Parts: sequence; structure tokens; C-alpha cells
Amino acid sequence: MFQTGVVIKSTGSNYLVKLNDQIVSCKLKGKIRLEGRKTTNPIAVGDHVEVELINNEGNIVRILPRKNYIIRKSLNLSKQAHILASNLDLAVLVCTMVAPRTSLGFIDRFLITAEAYQIPAILIFNKCDLLDQELNAIQDEVIQIYSNIGYACYKSSFKDPQSIEIIKTLLKDKTTLFAGHSGAGKSTLINNLEPGLNLKTGEISAAHLKGTHTTTFAELHTLSFGGFVIDSPGIKELGLVEMKKEEVGHYFPEIRQRMQDCKFNNCLHQNEPGCAIMKAVESGEINEERYMSYLKILSGEEMDWNAWELK
Repeated sequence: MFQTGVVIKSTGSNYLVKLNDQIVSCKLKGKIRLEGRKTTNPIAVGDHVEVELINNEGNIVRILPRKNYIIRKSLNLSKQAHILASNLDLAVLVCTMVAPRTSLGFIDRFLITAEAYQIPAILIFNKCDLLDQELNAIQDEVIQIYSNIGYACYKSSFKDPQSIEIIKTLLKDKTTLFAGHSGAGKSTLINNLEPGLNLKTGEISAAHLKGTHTTTFAELHTLSFGGFVIDSPGIKELGLVEMKKEEVGHYFPEIRQRMQDCKFNNCLHQNEPGCAIMKAVESGEINEERYMSYLKILSGEEMDWNAWELK
């Protein structure tokens, strides 16, 4: 007899599956492992699966259809895709202006990925207590860019309990993925949201102002106030899974809203006559940095992950 559960942790070859109130260590049947495998992980945290129990150990015999999932591609030579999590109600990118710094290009690629897989996304700007007046002004400018195109942005700090309470209301009764660079404070933020979890946190390298990986594998945790949160390993770089050029503009809300006004239906918004997008960039209706992100993705050019200059 098979039981249905949810994968709460994946370590590559072993999986922890929550079956009602029981957590069972499971393995994946070999024949499923080979079926249509196009990613490094055939099963992701958040997957609903059917399990066959034998002497308190489980075999995953079937992966149930996913509502959605969020995926990234490695930028190394392997170019393999990896599913970060599945069956999500919300994707949260934890951003930081310093120690480490989250670039606009990284934010854009995360949001595009969420748009492509139809997952609502928000931005949480963490470690606000570390910012001086100049960085605060830059952060406000960045928040304005994304707020203007419809993305909800929030500030957080462990020194500001009110910000933690606001985030709790956003996560209540949802399955939420927390993503971001190593050292952005994902695990610390989750510990503040749910103190009993005691997730391991790391230090920032003084030499490079970058974090070290403390979360090795994605893991789903139950929130006492309702819902689930998935803490994921820090992402250094975020490669996009291949998209057709004509699709990319649909994942930029500000481009999607105006593309029907272009002269040509197949306009790629690069140098075509009568392009409503280029006109909106020139008039300041579309942020120039966002437009440059669009062009770089269209050309397959890698992002400058350290670029922060706002024009």
C-alpha cells in the first residue's frame, strides 16, 4: 500500500519525506531516477510523492505532478539545471546592500525565473541596520525601481522586531522559498521568524565580505503560525534555463504591459522602428538598468554581478 507525503529534505540520493506526522528516510527507485531526467535532482524539496514503506524505510515509487517549481542553471561548464524547490505559493529573494552585496542583475534574473514559472515573488532587503546614510539612499532607490513595476519590497533587520512581524503575515499559510546569496541572512531571518528551528548560521568573510555556505541542502520547515518555509543553499550566480528570445520580454512586467504598442508583433525591443519599449526607456518610464538586464539576457551575455551603479 502506498502513502502520499511531501519531500522535506533532499541530500542527493536520500530523501526525508513527511507522511502525516511521521518523517521517513526514503530512496528513489532506479527506474524513476532515469525517467526524463533533465536536471541534477529528479526530486526536489516540496515535491509530493507516493511512498512504499518496508520495515520503516521508504521507496519513492511516484512523483506526483508539480503545481510549479523554480529552477536555476549552473554557470560552470556543466550548464546543468537544478530545481531549487517545487509546489510554491511564494518565492522570497533575500537581498543585501552590503556583506554581501546583491546586484541588480541577480535580482532581475531571480524575478524573471519566478515569472517564467508563475510563482509570486517578493524582495526582502535584509541587514538594514548595517547601512549608512549613503547606502540607505541607494537601497531606497533600488526599492523604488522594483516597487514601480509591481514587486512588493520589504526591509528587515533582527534589531527591528516589527519588520519580522510584517514578514510573518506575508508567509502565513503559504509554502515559501527563501533564496539569496550565502551570507544574506536567510537562515538568521528564518530563525527570527521561527526561533525554535535554530538553523545553523555563518559568519561573513572579512576579506571578501561574502558569506560561506551554512545551508548545504534545501530543507522544508513547518511554521508555528501557519505554513512552511524552505531554506535553500546560498546561490553565488543564477543562470537562466534557456528561453526563446521572443519569450524574454513577457517576464519583465514593464515590457509585457507595453509590447502590444510596438509597431511589429515580433519586435525584440533592440533597434526595431516603432518600438514602444525603447521609447519608454528614453522617456524614463522603463528603468534603464532593467532594460540593460533585458538586453544582456537576450544576447546571452553574463551579468556583472558586482555592478551597482544606478543611472
